[in-house]
Amino acid sequence: MPDLSFTQAERRNFAVPALIAFAILAVVAGILLLRTPLRAADLAVTHTATLPTHSVYVTDTKLIGVPDAAVDAFYVLATVHIHNRLHVPLFINDITGALTAPDGSVVTASAAEKSDLPNLYISFPKLKPLASAPLLRESTIPPGSDAEGMVVFSFPIAADAWTNRKSAAVTVRFYHQGEFTADIPKP
Repeated sequence: MPDLSFTQAERRNFAVPALIAFAILAVVAGILLLRTPLRAADLAVTHTATLPTHSVYVTDTKLIGVPDAAVDAFYVLATVHIHNRLHVPLFINDITGALTAPDGSVVTASAAEKSDLPNLYISFPKLKPLASAPLLRESTIPPGSDAEGMVVFSFPIAADAWTNRKSAAVTVRFYHQGEFTADIPKP
């Protein structure tokens, strides 16, 4: 019977191939990080116009001691500039505005739809000279290019609440890239 032998073949050292693989992965990750921007879009509010309104609804039925109904609305027309930093198009899903009042309460408003703008201009003729080309939902921003347009928000506040606000911001939500916010600067 042959002799039993417990000798093993010489083991290979896998440290060198592992270090080479990690170096290749680091180079590929570095290339991808340099090619892909950290932010999908840059968002800025470049211009703002406002119009305070006070509407009184006169009724034919008069009740003693009850005044006619009145509503304050404060219209904010903000020009928003978006730069697409990606290599794919961006698709706008929604545009909203938020106002933090002096007392800390937050009032939000959705931007007026394209179909609402003509009715707003008829109801409030002073809005028309302040308006510019709108930035619409469902707009597509091609890779590496810019989009700019006006958005209209109606906040149920008085003019002094806007003047004394803590902050105001525009948020643009994209279909596949999340949401981005830009502050509306105080004058």
